[in-house]
Amino acid sequence: MSTGAFIDSNLALAIAKMVLQGFDRHFRIFQQITAGAQGRFESADWEAVRIASWQRILFYDERVDEAIESLNTAFALGHLDELLWQEVKLQYVRLLQNHTQPELAETFYNSVFCRLFHRRYFNNDHIFVRSAISTEYIEGNRPAYHVYYPAKLGLRSTISQLIRHCEFVTPFEDLNRDVRRITRVLIDYVRKNQKRVYLNFQIQVINAIFYRNKAAYIVGKAINDVDIYPFALPMLNNEQDGLYIDALVFGEKNLSQLFDFSYVYFMVEHPVPSAIIGFLQELMPTRTKEDLYSAIGYQKQGKTDFYRDFLHHLKYSDDTLIMAPGIPGKVMAVFTLPSYPYVFKVIRDWFDPPKEMSRHMVEEKYQLVKQHDRVGRMADMLEYSYVALPRERFDDALFQVLLDTCTSSIELDGDQVVIKHVYIERRMIPLNMDISDADDDRLEALIKGYGEAIKELAAANIFPGDMLFKNFGVTPLGRVVFYDYDEVRYLTECNFRKIPPPRYPEDEMAAEPWYNVGPNDVFPEEFATFLLGVSRVRKAFMKYHADLLEPEFWWQKQQSIRDGIYEDVFPYPPSIRFPRRE
Repeated sequence: MSTGAFIDSNLALAIAKMVLQGFDRHFRIFQQITAGAQGRFESADWEAVRIASWQRILFYDERVDEAIESLNTAFALGHLDELLWQEVKLQYVRLLQNHTQPELAETFYNSVFCRLFHRRYFNNDHIFVRSAISTEYIEGNRPAYHVYYPAKLGLRSTISQLIRHCEFVTPFEDLNRDVRRITRVLIDYVRKNQKRVYLNFQIQVINAIFYRNKAAYIVGKAINDVDIYPFALPMLNNEQDGLYIDALVFGEKNLSQLFDFSYVYFMVEHPVPSAIIGFLQELMPTRTKEDLYSAIGYQKQGKTDFYRDFLHHLKYSDDTLIMAPGIPGKVMAVFTLPSYPYVFKVIRDWFDPPKEMSRHMVEEKYQLVKQHDRVGRMADMLEYSYVALPRERFDDALFQVLLDTCTSSIELDGDQVVIKHVYIERRMIPLNMDISDADDDRLEALIKGYGEAIKELAAANIFPGDMLFKNFGVTPLGRVVFYDYDEVRYLTECNFRKIPPPRYPEDEMAAEPWYNVGPNDVFPEEFATFLLGVSRVRKAFMKYHADLLEPEFWWQKQQSIRDGIYEDVFPYPPSIRFPRRE
């Protein structure tokens, strides 16, 4: 290794090339898995969809490990030579000048460096705290989007053409019908909101299909003079003889729900991801780059952009970190910065009864959620190690809680509090708090959404474990989402039972149950005891979800999962779905 003031530029270049080769290998494999989404969709191989989604999440860390092994083998890396690695970064930047995924390659470099060396070197001299390469106007071998001009072809022909450009092998069951429906909805919407069609009327469509779960989406925007109308066309497979358009998802709010942080990542194959992100940000200005990179499967890039934004926010704010609103958790210490819409979750050193688990078990639960289909009902999380935050930004009460209950996760370094392991999630209104403040109409909507969340999770083979309202939150879009994962498990691991009748009248008065209870036993009848003590909550629950109190509901869900039945969960309002037959 180089020492002193002499810098071996050839060695630095060789190291930089090897790191970039590691990234290019990662991106190539990532794209291969993603490109297979069309075949899986057309063959309706939903189990393969689930496996591919799971594999793609794991591959990043595997590629980073491979790159580190190659570096250690080739260069026998040991202690950090700061001057050498500053030169490595400079050479790496030069290699990225004509790269079509420079932002992703920078993040990969950060991952490699941060695995190799101490956190004291996690600064812009050594890693890409700030991006060095602009992603604006990068051109790959495929355009980012197609433009269609309905004035030339006619609106119906234009819509037909943009659908045919998808080049599916499987035919549509009735494409003319679908085109008529889309045309009718689009014209009605424009007339209602604009009154007329202007000279500059065009449709722009992203040159890649968005695949997720059992659907494929065309995503684009209609432009009518200065007005922009974001839209998506969800396509489904009838699993018999063809494809069909299920709806026209129109407007920023509905599109934002489609890209919500509680859904599993899309599969979108395109050589210039930054171009896709730029287009999506025009459709959904309130969605951050972190949101959108994560939404299309680049969750590590999402982490990078989140961290950059958070550092910037810390610099330009002065409020303090405080305990998050709500009932404190037994497993996690949860805190937040009021001016920033996220919460930070640190595993406690011990768990008060009745919790019986280890730190490793909690981490496994969170990893399960990361890799599983979240069906829009489980919040995605960002996982970080060795995050340094200024001590002065911590409220004293919060700081004391962390010292008292999270000692193994906290390290003090001068004026910095170093959190060795933390999960970061989008901040939501705790459901129990929203319910307590709600009028009757809102309460009914919240309870309806709560039960729907549980049912959709069950269809995806997830049982929340602890179903108390405090473990669910309400997103800015009004959806009820589960966010406390320490007791989550696969539904098929549960043994749902009826409570056997008492043998004697005294049984019902006894402190202990008169029947045996196994570790995986669940008695749905008991849900009413801890959920429905308030009469108006009980009334709303029984109106929509009385079946959750019966084991038969859960048995049926388990059987469907064992039979390989993947239920439909639609990330858009049912009211906008087209009828299956005209």
